[in-house]
Amino acid sequence: MILPNELILILSLILSFGGVIVFFRLFAKDGIFIWTSIATITANIEVLILIKAFGMEQTLGNVLFAATFVSTDILSECYGKKEASKAVWLGVATNIAFVVLSQIWFLYTPSEKDWVMPSVKLIFSNTPKIMLASLLGYIISERYDVWAYHALWDFTTKKFNDKKKFLWVRNNGSTLSSQLINTVIFNVIAFWGLYTPGQIATVCISGYIIYVCTSLLDTPFIYLARWMHEKYMVRGEILKN
Repeated sequence: MILPNELILILSLILSFGGVIVFFRLFAKDGIFIWTSIATITANIEVLILIKAFGMEQTLGNVLFAATFVSTDILSECYGKKEASKAVWLGVATNIAFVVLSQIWFLYTPSEKDWVMPSVKLIFSNTPKIMLASLLGYIISERYDVWAYHALWDFTTKKFNDKKKFLWVRNNGSTLSSQLINTVIFNVIAFWGLYTPGQIATVCISGYIIYVCTSLLDTPFIYLARWMHEKYMVRGEILKN
């Protein structure tokens, strides 16, 4: 049975955001760090695939990249700016390690019976360029996301004298703006020379539209993560102490 791309994207969104929540519930903040590593590596592989969904051409990886912003927002909300920044640098380190390890594969001389190496070379020959684009976009946009999240949090706290309210403002405000930065930086660097400028513009627009949708849909997951943290993790830490 062949599923439509639109349905697969929706299922991927549920899986990606749901995965963040499941790992967070099982392993607390360590689960967020683990999911960040999984998402960054997987997203940088599947981003090479160009599909058409919802009437737009777009690369895959958008949903998984969106999950990394969910991760940093959860860490910002529950553990503070330091832990959110730690997740960003963990994602950077993971990307660099993957680039180095994947390029070592090409140093081997394959057996005469090997049939995989040509396909691996075809897929990962663009890995350094893709990873460079990803690293630059990831570092700049995620660092901005953490800064913007806490800037909005400070603003609403001072304005309304309530630290807990307006989670949806800091979540969406920081993510929507940082996703725009990430979309432009990544697609221009990664696909310049591979696609025409018009195609790159189309991918940027469609990618950002997807990010807008995913950013709006991730808000309930952020609220759920904060509720779980307050109900299970904070109380557990108090009991341990």
